Parts: sequence; C-alpha cells; structure tokens
Amino acid sequence: MATDASTDTLAASYDPGDIEARRYGWWEAQGFFAAEPDDDGEPFAIAMPPPNVTGSLHIGHALTTAIEDALVRHARMQGKNAVWLPGSDHAGIATQNVVERQLALEGTSRHELGRQGFLERMWAWVQESGGAILAQERRLGASADWRREAFTLDEPRSAAVRTTFCRLYDDGLVYKGERIINWCPRCQTALSDIEVEHPEVDGELASLRYPASDGGDGVVVATTRVETMLGDTGVAVHPDDERYRHLIGSTVVLPLLARELPVVADAGVDPEFGTGAVKVTPAHDPLDHEIGQRHGLEPVEVIGDDAAITEHGGPYVGLDRFAARERVKGDLAKRGVLEQVEARTFAVGHCSRCDTVVEPKLSEQWFVATRPLADRAIASLDAGALRFVPDHHAKGYRDWLANLHDWCISRQLWWGHRIPAWYEPDGTVHVRREDPSEEEIERLGLTRDPDVLDTWFSSQLWPLTTLGWTGGGREETPELAAWYPHAIMETGYDINTFWVSRMHMIGLYLLDEVPFRVVFNHGMVRDEHGKKMSKSFGNVIDPLEFCEAYGADALRFALLRSASPGSDVPIAREWVEGGRRFCNKLWHAAKFTLGLLGEMPADGTPPPAASRTLEDRWLLSRLEATRAEAVAAYDEHDLARAARSLYHFTWDELCDWYVEVAKLRDDAAATHTLAYALDQVLRLLHPQIPFVTEELWQALWASLDGEADATALIVAPWPHTPVASRDDEAEAGFAVLQEAVTALRRFRSDHRLSPAVAVDVVAVPREHGSQQLAALQGAVEGLRRLAGVAGWRVAEGGEPGELGPTGRVSLSGVDLVVPLAGLIDLAEERDRLERELVQAEAEHERAQKMLANEGFVANAPADKVQAERDKVHQWRQRIDALTAQLQQLR
Repeated sequence: MATDASTDTLAASYDPGDIEARRYGWWEAQGFFAAEPDDDGEPFAIAMPPPNVTGSLHIGHALTTAIEDALVRHARMQGKNAVWLPGSDHAGIATQNVVERQLALEGTSRHELGRQGFLERMWAWVQESGGAILAQERRLGASADWRREAFTLDEPRSAAVRTTFCRLYDDGLVYKGERIINWCPRCQTALSDIEVEHPEVDGELASLRYPASDGGDGVVVATTRVETMLGDTGVAVHPDDERYRHLIGSTVVLPLLARELPVVADAGVDPEFGTGAVKVTPAHDPLDHEIGQRHGLEPVEVIGDDAAITEHGGPYVGLDRFAARERVKGDLAKRGVLEQVEARTFAVGHCSRCDTVVEPKLSEQWFVATRPLADRAIASLDAGALRFVPDHHAKGYRDWLANLHDWCISRQLWWGHRIPAWYEPDGTVHVRREDPSEEEIERLGLTRDPDVLDTWFSSQLWPLTTLGWTGGGREETPELAAWYPHAIMETGYDINTFWVSRMHMIGLYLLDEVPFRVVFNHGMVRDEHGKKMSKSFGNVIDPLEFCEAYGADALRFALLRSASPGSDVPIAREWVEGGRRFCNKLWHAAKFTLGLLGEMPADGTPPPAASRTLEDRWLLSRLEATRAEAVAAYDEHDLARAARSLYHFTWDELCDWYVEVAKLRDDAAATHTLAYALDQVLRLLHPQIPFVTEELWQALWASLDGEADATALIVAPWPHTPVASRDDEAEAGFAVLQEAVTALRRFRSDHRLSPAVAVDVVAVPREHGSQQLAALQGAVEGLRRLAGVAGWRVAEGGEPGELGPTGRVSLSGVDLVVPLAGLIDLAEERDRLERELVQAEAEHERAQKMLANEGFVANAPADKVQAERDKVHQWRQRIDALTAQLQQLR
C-alpha cells in the first residue's frame, strides 16, 4: 500500500509543533477517525465523557483523552470497527451562571429578558463561545469521529430525554413529591449530590436545654445549626438509651417560641452524638424528615428559598439564616438555656458552582424512584454482565446501589430540558411526549411546569443517544444495532456513583442490556508530591501550555506512564520534559536507521536466521518479550504497564545498546534487524504517542524496499502475534556481554583511558565460572566493538601469567585482567589516585564528625542528617575503590 509521500526524509531535529499540527490534519482529511456501522471488524465503541460546554481543557481532561485515545487507537490497529463518540454537555447551572454574569455586567438580568429572550441569548453564547474544549481535545490528538459530535441539549438528545421521562412517568418511576433536597440560595435551584462539595469549615456545636412541660429539667439537645431550632417539632432519643427512657412519650417546651414538642424513641438516633438527644426539624434535615414521617411530626419551614427566616420563625422573620443564628444564640443565652458552645470542624455542603452554603430543605420536586432500577443493576453486576477495572471498585459501587435514595431530577433553572408536564387549575397533571395544542391549553387552562431536568438526566442517556437512540429499540439505528452496548466506559472513579450508575440503570431499563461491558476507572491527577491540584496550592498544570512547550506526545506519555488502573496519577513538569526526551531519543534512532537504509536497503523484515549475530538474536528476543508484555498489558487495560515496558525496551535496549552496536557494524543483518525492530516498536508505541510514531513510520516505509501493510500507522496492524522467537541463549549471552562492556567502560573512566585506546584482556575464570566464560567467548566480537578490546585470551590454569602492572575487572564468575603498561603513566596515575584518596578520607572524616555531634543529629532537619549519613557511605565506597585501584598499580 502507498504511504504518505509527504514524509520522505526526517528533519534534523525533533519539532513536535510542526509534526502534530500537520499529522492531525492529515489523519482527519484521510478519514482515519471515521467509522460506519457496517465496516468490517468486531464492533468497539467508546463514548467521550461529555465535558461542560463552558469548560476549557484541564489536566484531568488531558488524562481522560490520553487514555481513551490510546484505547481506541489500539482497537483500530487490532482491526476492530472502532468508533470514539464525541460531544459536550449543556451543563445547566454552570452555563446559565456564565451568561447571567454577562447580563449582570450589562446591567440587566434573565428576568428582564424573559424566558424566551434569555434562552435565545444562551444559544447565541453556546454557538459563539461554547465547545472550545472539543477543539482543545484535538490538540491532544483525540481521534474521535467528529462527524458524530453530539450535544446533550440538541434536537435528537432532547427527543430522547422527553421519551425517557414520559416512559418512566407512565411506569410510575417518576413522581412529584415533597422531600429534603439540597437547595442553593444563590442559584435558586435544587442541586444533585454531585453538585455539592463538602469542605471542612470551622463551626460550632451548641447544646440547648428544652425544659419539660411539667416544669422539670427536660432535655439537652446538640445542634450545629442553632437557627433551625425555630422549626423543631419534636425531640428524638434512641429507644435503648437509659438516660432518656423516662422522657419517652412526654413533651418539652421549645424555647423562644413556646411550642410543645413530643419526645419520641427512634432507632435512627446516634446515642454517641452530642448529648444523645436530637432536636427534630423535619423540614430542614434528611434524617429528621425520616424521623418526622415515622412519628407524624409536622414539618415547619423556617428558612425560605432566599435563606431568610420565614413567617414561621416568629420574631426572627426576615433575618438572614446566619444573622438569625447569632440572634437566636444570644436570646437563648439570656434565657439561660444555652448550656454551652464548642468549637468544632465540620464538612459543610457548598454549591460547587458559586460556593454558597447549601441549605437542606423540604421542597416539592420531581423524583425518580430508583429502587427497582438499582435492584436490576445490582443483578446484572452480580451476573457478570458488567465488570470494573480495577475490579475492587465494584464493591463500593454495588454497596452504593444497594442504599440508593430516590433521585431529585427537577431544577429551578431556565437552561436545560424543560419538564414535559402541564397543570390544570385544579392541579391535575398532564405529562406529554408532544406539546398540547393551543386549543387544549386554552380549553383546559394548562400551564407548563417551569422547571428543567437535572443535567445528569440527559447525560445518563449518553451511551444510547450518541448512537442515535430517541425512543425505539436496539434496531432503531444501524449504530445502535452495531455498537450497543459500548465496549468500555472510561471515567474517573469519583463519578461511578453519580454518572456510571445512572447510565447503568437507564440502559437496562430502556434497552434491556447494560450500556457497556467494562467500566475502566482512572484516578485523580495530582502533583509529584501526591497533593491535589488546586489554584490555592499553586500547583495547577495547564495541559495546553505543556503541549506548546513539550508536545502533546510528551504530555500523553508522562500521564500514561503513571496511570495504573484506579490509581491516582502524579505529574510534574520534569516528567513531561522526560516524555519529550523520550520522543527525541526515538527520533534520532529513526534518523540513524534511515541513514543505514540509504546505504544498505532493507525490506522491513528481519534478517535470515543464519546471518544473525548474538546482538541481532538478543534484540529480536527482547522485542518479542516487550511485545508480549505490551499486548498483555493492553488486554488488562493497564496502559501504564505497557508504557513502562516500551520505554525500557526503546531507551535502554534498542537505543542505548543495539543502535550503538549497529554504529560499529557494517552489515545487512544489523540494518535489517534495526529497521524491523523500529517498525514494530513504532506500532506498539503509536496508541500512546501517536504523532511522532506516525511521522517516523511514514519516513521509515518511504525508505524501505518492501510494501507497507497499511497507508498509515494509525490503521496499521497491531503486533498481536509473535514478531520473533524468544532466544534464552542469546539473552543470557548478551547479558554477560553487557556486564563486561559496562565494567570495562567504568575501568576506562576510572583510569582515564580514552575510548580510542584499545586494551588487551585476559579472562580468568573463577570457581563455577565456566558458563559465564563460555558466554564471553561467544561475545568476543561484541567486546571488540563495544569495549575497545584488541587482544583476548583465556588464562591457562586460571593464572594470567606475568603481565606487569594490571587492572582487574570482576564479573559474575570471571575476572578480566587488563595489562596497563604502555597505556598510562603509572607514576602519574599513582600520584593522582593518592591525592584523590587523601581528599576522600578527609571528606569521610568530616561527615563522621558531623554525625558524632549529638546536637546536630538531634536538632537538624531529618533530611540534612540523612544526607550526612549518605555521604559517609558514599565516601567509604570511594575510598575502597581508590584503594583497590592503587593496589592494582603496585
């Protein structure tokens, strides 16, 4: 097949900026990202978790993109019919807040524009400014099928949402009712649990005495929100708590408002919290609401939607909740019923969008009855229809499903999917798949529900709606028939409960099948010290800035090398720089290979077995070991393991050893071996560093005599079968050669011998060293090339004979003796070594004295003390080495 003719030669230096922009445009223009339902190959679909339309790329997005792109590129190279489905989320509160802030700067508001005018403004903003994040995904190399880009509020998705709501309503699984919800007074809407953050804040635990109605001491209750006592309608104690058994069934008096409160026994009370007696505020606490329902305690709303005290708060009406807290405490203290106030630290719910303290309050909202849906999801999990990677995440997920409460799905916003419900004047509800006609509206006096649906209601349908589902079955679209269920859902473990669970439940409900076979969880991106990234910590990384500085491949590789399934992912600038160096190393290895091919043609196949040297056999064996390791890692979705294995082979074995061997050889076998190994390693690396590998692969095949098996690396076959035979003998032999070369190079460095100076070597086997000696005998040519060995012989009888001053290099089972006469000025070398020995002994003594100082050891920072201990060890090693070298010269 013909490859890209634009890449016939490689630039002198690696420039990711030029390569990445050009290669991405070429891939897209060639249609390599596109897939059709009737294409050949096993179906493989993965949906991009839709980023907020308001968002810009952060490091967490970069990790998600790197992982998912690697997975889909790998599947594509495996010959699967792979599609990556992109899109973005309308992000109700977040997007509405952006536009409302703009309106405020203009001196107006959504209420002045009216609902229709405001929605027109919202759509104008989305079309003009929204979706920038998807363009940024391209910068990272995302090979998504962009023709299939979806938006959770577009027409097809809206039809699907409405169908789902109506079907759930018809089946009794959507209802309207009063429950405790999270309420944001600033955004003026209910919030889902995932929209609430819980930072630790300084607070207080106040103990209040409620006197008995008969004049007795009554009971002391503890609360973290004193102002809510205005809405108390009871006091609860645990039925087994002996301290309060005598009060059960009696009443106490609510201070300030003089309301009589029954004392009830309820197993939901924690006897260890506070005094063990709790005030019951059914309208402002989830547990209190449940207790109130069990005991018939009336809910009294005392904090309104604006977070001010309502008319039920008596003399405190109109006060802000926090101002009321201070006033109520003061009045309780005046009456002598504020027993104590303790400073405490608590996790307090805050709106994730505006950071306002969330108010739990009783509100009439729309809910999904989740129990039947959750039970079915649990059954499918237990049956193995869906599995987690790593698998230990399944337990927490299952436990969460088992304890799932009904889901509040209505939001008091204008931007979003409006609830398809209309009301008659008497409260009769009409839930419709189609809007009622004007005649019906007028005849029945219908008014539409003003609320919209929780953003998660539409995003739960993502695996279905990205494949075109609007309300039918599996055969509604060719895409659904081919690609549902998806092969994998890749996402952070932190949203398994909030998003994965909802997709899981609704997929089973609507299509009677799990929406994906595998949930692959990645961890949170952290800095190199394991700290969460935060602007306040000053450790936030901008992935786009890193792409510009080091290239997208470098960032991807740095992330993927650390991204073991389920584990948090540390990242630092130095590691991205390391990714750039790796790409540069690969680039220069390829340039060297192309240079060889210009002089000695090859066809992309390994050399005949008969012509292979030890080095060739070793490299091909190591290549196969690395291929097998990478294939196994991909099969287990362990991209970090694959990355580390490929890094080690490419840097340490291919570049540092074999390329160096090839530079010293002038034969076809080396050229064939190197070209073949480069082709295979580029294929194995492509899913993780796609830009540089495509560029190099195109240049390689433009220089080879053979015919490439694909037009581009992105669609080239994955090396899923062995590329060579494992050769244990060659690996063992080359390991001995590596040990000898490394030791002889160190010997040269120690004695300041130029690499150009050849040395003679006498091999002296030690006891049980015959095997190592035999390996060395078979690697003599390698020693000549790599270690500058001229003469080589094996000592007869285990003695090297009279050689004059010598140096000795000890290997496993064999000593290598090097005659030094004529190589160095022995007297000068002795003087130099003796001077270095004196200096080393002085430094060793200085470090020992530091550690002998008890004040230093006791008071200095631990790292300083450890540094001195390390110096003692290092100088001791240096003294021993210098002493040994001097002994060799005497």
